[in-house]
Amino acid sequence: MADPTFRGPKQLLKAFQWTLQGFKSAYQVEASFRLEVWLFIVLLPVAVWLAQTPAQLFVLVVTGLLVLLVELINSAIEAVVDLVVGAKQHPLAGRAKDVGSAAVFLALCIYGLSWLLVIYQRFFV
Repeated sequence: MADPTFRGPKQLLKAFQWTLQGFKSAYQVEASFRLEVWLFIVLLPVAVWLAQTPAQLFVLVVTGLLVLLVELINSAIEAVVDLVVGAKQHPLAGRAKDVGSAAVFLALCIYGLSWLLVIYQRFFV
């Protein structure tokens, strides 16, 4: 049930601290997340240079953030599956992890296609 109490500055600050804790935890534990963070950081100035319009820059930045978002969700799914299943193997646990991985792959495909589209528009149109 939702908490009906007022959310003031203290609660917002606490929620932000939990958010930062989540980013820190994912960065420390998940090699894929670290790689994607560094990919985003390296490609951000390239996106600023490459984009000819604010819309193109928006697409490149948002699709990069989409990859990070999906990777965080995938990491959360994997953590819960590992907690529940432990060392045992279960077909549903494997399916959950595989589907999460597939979601990350699709996000990376969207990111790559966005870059290809902007590169095409910059150099070939």
